[in-house]
Amino acid sequence: MAIDNGSELRQRSGNGKANGNGAPIAVTDEGRKMDEKLDQHTTYEFGGPWGVFAMMTGFPLLMYYLWACLWFYDGQLAHPKSVDDIKPFLLEMWAHIRDDASPNAYAWKVYSGNIVYQLILGQLLPGFQQEGLPVPSLGYKTLMYNCNALGSEYVTIVTAAVLHYTGIFRLTDIIDNYGHIMSVSMIWGFAVSFGMYFYAVATNQQIRMSGNFFYDVFMGAILNPRIGKIDLKMWAEVRVPWLIVFFLSVSGACKQYDTLGYVTPNMAFMVLATWFYYNACCKGEDCIPQTWDMFHEKWGFMVIFWNFSGVPFTYVYSVVYMASHDPSKYQFSTPTYVVLYTTLITAYWIFDSAMAQKSHFKMQQQGITEFRSAFPQVPWHTVKNPTYIQTAHGNRLLTSGWWAYSRKPNYVADWTMSFTWGAVIGFATPIPYFYSVFFITVLVHRTSRDFERCHMKYGKDWEQYCSVVKSKFIPGIY
Repeated sequence: MAIDNGSELRQRSGNGKANGNGAPIAVTDEGRKMDEKLDQHTTYEFGGPWGVFAMMTGFPLLMYYLWACLWFYDGQLAHPKSVDDIKPFLLEMWAHIRDDASPNAYAWKVYSGNIVYQLILGQLLPGFQQEGLPVPSLGYKTLMYNCNALGSEYVTIVTAAVLHYTGIFRLTDIIDNYGHIMSVSMIWGFAVSFGMYFYAVATNQQIRMSGNFFYDVFMGAILNPRIGKIDLKMWAEVRVPWLIVFFLSVSGACKQYDTLGYVTPNMAFMVLATWFYYNACCKGEDCIPQTWDMFHEKWGFMVIFWNFSGVPFTYVYSVVYMASHDPSKYQFSTPTYVVLYTTLITAYWIFDSAMAQKSHFKMQQQGITEFRSAFPQVPWHTVKNPTYIQTAHGNRLLTSGWWAYSRKPNYVADWTMSFTWGAVIGFATPIPYFYSVFFITVLVHRTSRDFERCHMKYGKDWEQYCSVVKSKFIPGIY
């Protein structure tokens, strides 16, 4: 199938924007000039070419190291005891990777089979049609998105249940072959990243290029590649990482049940937590076209590798640990479980409702007033009569709902959930906390990128917004 970067485009009056009453909100001449400036490569990020090269090589090595520590060193951070032990230690690590994380035929079948199945479901299942935001680099045209991730989610769950109970494919095999499947995921991540770069250049669809090969592969060269009805960037953001994260947790629960005869509250917590996130992405898929990821962030290694490999194989280290260790190492008291579950549910509610409030507000600016309803619909997902700051650019900045208290309330809730994913095993091993430590670094850096861009784009209007919504993350603290 051919990849099309410009299929299903729509040009709307007023440059694609409308207010809540359906009247067009035009991008001003000043806004157009600023958008043109933002659509040019001006500065290097992430330490430039050498920085991104270090991340492209270093992160896969870190993934192998942390996996080996969980699998073979009782979850402790293994290291050579002396200078003389460095070579034997490295050889031992290599032996573990060679023998227990080889990209064998079984791993290729499982991982690639899932990718193909999700592409088929994405192409064939009916979905909710959602219009995205106007894209400056496409002349303020809008893309239509076929949002059928929710249907794909439940078809996949039913398919997995049938395969498991018939014995055709036991879900416990996923966690048992964790290392092998992880290696295949890395190969997919690299192959798609480099493949999309060369495709973009060959078809002259590259934008915002720096001229440095590794930097442009890392940041991406193409904006919205598509195969038929599927927007690959949105498809990969939802259908690959969070599906795998959820099924790794289910696999861990199945492993515990086969081994112990029951599932611990800790493992059940991870099944619930990962389903919350997976289902939230699927049911809220129609909100994703309104995000910066879709209309501005290019599809490069930074996003591709993270979706194909980084997220699914670094975020659920607690599951890997629990599936291979005695529950006595991480058991809690009943009050602790109550606090843990309550924190997760509360954070999820804030995360879900904050994301919905922002996306629904943006949809209202396009004249969309009726929103998709999917389970579970949390309270306060839409702000009635929202307040906002009108910018000279033509956009409006929301100052109602959760967004009246913080410029990034979704990030605060998102990070809180990530912390519980590590806290679920207590202090048995530090490795599951990698997710929350890494994630806060990503969020702070992403916030700085976002705020810098907003300051350039909106100028004094952004300063006014910051004076109204004073806190970046936690009200009164930061």
